[in-house]
Amino acid sequence: MNIITYRTALAEDKRNVLIKESTAEYKTNTETLNSPQKIAELMTAFFDMENRAEEYLYMISLDTKSHPLGFFEVSHGTVNASIVSPRSVFIRALLSGATSIILCHNHPSGDCTPSKEDALLTKRIKEGGELLGVELLDHVIIGTAFLSMRKEGLL
Repeated sequence: MNIITYRTALAEDKRNVLIKESTAEYKTNTETLNSPQKIAELMTAFFDMENRAEEYLYMISLDTKSHPLGFFEVSHGTVNASIVSPRSVFIRALLSGATSIILCHNHPSGDCTPSKEDALLTKRIKEGGELLGVELLDHVIIGTAFLSMRKEGLL
């Protein structure tokens, strides 16, 4: 599976555009991200999510068969908070041609329990995605273990 990371930039005419930052191969027996465990394993292996001292939120854009189109760092916060705008998530999702997305962020404390802010963000992204036709498949929180908000019934 190719892991392609992107960032957004402003073109000369002030439109948002995607800039490819890196491409790497992830050795796996599947080309899809269809389980919270696969998501957590990949994010830990490539982005060292369980060892980061501040919160990072990534968005993975997916095609119709759950193949990753791109990985985006959407927010980098503090030891216990990260500010995320749904606009920032959906600009990246739409520019990459996503039909669905997965959110993934870390809790430096190691405790995967979702905060009120995590639940609110997930709800807002889900609702925004419904309007735009971009389904939020899951929001995975990584600490000393991982938690799938979908699996826990919080999505």
